[in-house]
Amino acid sequence: MWKYIVTLAAVIAGAFMLLPREGNTPAPNPETVTPASELRMSELRMKEATLNQDVALTGVLCRSQCSTELRRNAQAMSGKSGDEQRKTMEAVRAQHPHMERLYWTRRGEPLDRATAIGSLKEEVSKAAAPMLTEAKRRADNGQTYQSDTFQADGGSYFVLTEPSGDGEHAMIGIVRQHILQQVADHQKKNLRIVTYPAEGNYKIESVDSRTLRDVHADHPEENEGTSHYHKNQIVVKFKKEPTQAEIDCIRQDIDATHMKKLGYTYVFESNKLEAKQLMNYFRAHNVEYAEPHFLYLTNEKPVRLAQDNPNTVVPNDSLYQRYQWNLPLIETEAGWNVSKGSSDVTVAVIDTGVDLNHPDLRDQLASGTNVVNPDTAPNDDVGHGTHVAGVIGALVNNHLGVAGMNWYSRIMPVKVLDSSGAGSTYAVAQGIIWAVDNGAKVINMSLGNYADAEFLHEAIKYAYDRDVVLIAASGNDNTETPGYPAAYPEVFAVAATDAQRNKAPFSNYGDYIDVAAPGVSIASTYPGSQYAALSGTSMASPHVTALAALIRSVNPQLSNKEVMQIMRNTATDLGPQGKDKYYGFGQIDVARALEAARKGSLSEEKAVETNNDRAEDRRGSLIRLLERLLGY
Repeated sequence: MWKYIVTLAAVIAGAFMLLPREGNTPAPNPETVTPASELRMSELRMKEATLNQDVALTGVLCRSQCSTELRRNAQAMSGKSGDEQRKTMEAVRAQHPHMERLYWTRRGEPLDRATAIGSLKEEVSKAAAPMLTEAKRRADNGQTYQSDTFQADGGSYFVLTEPSGDGEHAMIGIVRQHILQQVADHQKKNLRIVTYPAEGNYKIESVDSRTLRDVHADHPEENEGTSHYHKNQIVVKFKKEPTQAEIDCIRQDIDATHMKKLGYTYVFESNKLEAKQLMNYFRAHNVEYAEPHFLYLTNEKPVRLAQDNPNTVVPNDSLYQRYQWNLPLIETEAGWNVSKGSSDVTVAVIDTGVDLNHPDLRDQLASGTNVVNPDTAPNDDVGHGTHVAGVIGALVNNHLGVAGMNWYSRIMPVKVLDSSGAGSTYAVAQGIIWAVDNGAKVINMSLGNYADAEFLHEAIKYAYDRDVVLIAASGNDNTETPGYPAAYPEVFAVAATDAQRNKAPFSNYGDYIDVAAPGVSIASTYPGSQYAALSGTSMASPHVTALAALIRSVNPQLSNKEVMQIMRNTATDLGPQGKDKYYGFGQIDVARALEAARKGSLSEEKAVETNNDRAEDRRGSLIRLLERLLGY
């Protein structure tokens, strides 16, 4: 216990030295700073502190997992032939390319005579030389070793040693920690520390979601309440299906370069008209609605030991006990005595895809789809979806990495966000419908926008009407402005908490919040057979998604309404007594929820009553928002 606390404290204390605040964001003009902007800047600094903490903990996870991998392979290589040893090292390098050079060395033998795999640039070799000398000395003494981090070739490196089981050999590795910069870049977007960049395939404009007036965000603290959309695209639903002649006429009028159709809904792209001009054009037609084509973006203590409660299950995954504080906090270990999940329950992750070859995920995956590029597999080129998937269902009890909340449920990767971490309304809607049509019973959406897009809402209703449980992250701007899809009445909205059960400083809030779940420095899977710590309501949402899948495993007869109500009824109340806008009904309690599911379903009358209460909460929130806009 004390070792864990000291380790975590050291990580947090060291976090602020890794990524200095200077240069992360443009400095505001002191003459323009107002009390409101001072508050936003304070929130921005808290987000930067969270990012630095995530990067620091990711570094610790990287070192721990690399040591575990080298130790396991060093033990296995004893007694093998030279060819077998080389093949084992090549396999390690192939699965862990960040281990740029590996040595298999015999006690007392010079390192230049060791079996070596991988290559290093001359600059890195020179910088690593003193650490390699010490690593070899420790190896000859049968000791483990990890060097301090050193910089070379624009990257961070460290050297480590793991002795073999026979006492005569050791494995030495030189590891480049690419993952630190990857996590830093990822979290700057996920936590909205930087303004959203115009990159990838999109031309991006920003509007106030409440008024659709243009907003120019020069600083990341101005992201709050803004939504991004395709500059030259429009989403249209006709009241009556247009004829081919009418479509041809429309395409000619707007000089359409592209058109997609989903049901009665069309996405038109114009070569000459921008979104607002397109909206004006379609008002003259018989349309139910014409709206911008919005983009959706990623939304990213004491530990109870087994002897404290004999009715708990503690996995043997190498990173679990030291770093996954989040699962014991929500009574997951006790809940596993009720259910560990079922392969009959498929969970769709609507996100950036999943690392299909990750050793902690590949055996947990169902067939998925890539909406962004239908000709390719839904592989993750960002990291966000892989991290979300690991929280839900990383392989448990395999002595490797992290433990997911679901031991057996299948994860369906649905890639709707591209390499920039953004995806169109059309892509998200198409992904939801595909997941429903292909057997998903629970859907996680760790993404969002402040725009209420009717097009997306129709896809949400399609899933809800087919008894799918929909879970979504509330957003990372510490704002009461409703974020979508989380704020749709058919969706279960999730806020984020920290290890002390406090609201995460970045977490959005409002009357639409259903529950809260851990979302600060969450350890999970990451592309390249790696592990990372990320923060965000994106990380809180999959905890609730995993719980919904566990509930459906315990009692498959429960409707989606009943599953959601069980999670509300069994949550641990936090903050103001009763339901509140920061935690909703409270933080999820896995054990209580699964016990309730095992006992039976809610009455239809109770479910209807709860949904009516929730709808009333949303109406009240909308009235307050209108009053604020009108100056009442």
